[in-house]
Amino acid sequence: MLIDSKSSGTSAAHDKLYRALRTRVMHGELIPGEPLTLRGIGKEYGVSMTPVREALRRLIAEGALSLSSSGRVSTPELSSERIEELAALRSLLEPELAARALPRAHSALIERMEIINRSIAEKIAKKDAVGYIRTNLEFHRTLYLRAQAPAMLAMAETVWLQMGPTMRALYGRLHRTEAPRHHRLILAALNAGDEPGLRLAVRADVTQGLKLLAT
Repeated sequence: MLIDSKSSGTSAAHDKLYRALRTRVMHGELIPGEPLTLRGIGKEYGVSMTPVREALRRLIAEGALSLSSSGRVSTPELSSERIEELAALRSLLEPELAARALPRAHSALIERMEIINRSIAEKIAKKDAVGYIRTNLEFHRTLYLRAQAPAMLAMAETVWLQMGPTMRALYGRLHRTEAPRHHRLILAALNAGDEPGLRLAVRADVTQGLKLLAT
């Protein structure tokens, strides 16, 4: 089958742009309600309007961006009800992922998570909000990959994506001075092979802060 090189190039540009924007949203580089324009994104990334439109279309479909009736594209400003809904999803998905990962959580994995947790503390000390969100998600993803449940992990990542800008707003209200204490409980439960304790620590970790935004 012949592949049109121009079409292939556009597809590659779209996929690269989509992944770049997706990462920025998930890591909280964009604040809630921040507008995005086709022209602005195209100029920033040096691409034509076609890959920009396709990338934005995918992100809107995933709930990472919002499209108003007037055609304005922006990062979502989540209502309290929506925050509670997404927090509930995290409380269901992530303890299950952690529990499934537990039988394969060997010492090398726990050591890796401890290193990431120290990196989280460094980001907090530097007041690096984006770095904090990125390394916090890395802490969780490192564990959940061991669950060998790709469909469930993909669902969790979609929730993270929808909450990226909100997590950035939350960071400003938490006034953190050290790594989340529930991370230490997660690591302790992994070391002890304690599934109930692990489920409890993960559930508390992924929902506690969000309560501040839902009130």
